[in-house]
Amino acid sequence: MTKKTSPIRIEVSLDENKVPEKIIWSAPDGGVDHEEAQAMLLALWDGQNQETLRMDLWIKEMPIDQMKMFFHQTLLTMSDTYLRATQDDKMAGTMKEFCNYFAEKLNLKKDD
Repeated sequence: MTKKTSPIRIEVSLDENKVPEKIIWSAPDGGVDHEEAQAMLLALWDGQNQETLRMDLWIKEMPIDQMKMFFHQTLLTMSDTYLRATQDDKMAGTMKEFCNYFAEKLNLKKDD
């Protein structure tokens, strides 16, 4: 039986100082084809060494206000993922509380 693979491709264009200028990603099985992004956080778990391997990139033109929103949304997503992976409602709730605090301190909350 042949196992299917699902490619994910990330291309980073660098300037002369090796600073990212453009990030293009594709995930054909997810319907993504050469989409541009301004930042990425990639974390992979190395179970053998019990450590996280990571790559954090953002383009040099990324505005600070967008970086703050990117981090807030990433933290929210991580709390959702943590809940799905562990079923730990209490800690996921604590993480969400921190996300609210983070948004409040950075004035990311929109008035309802």
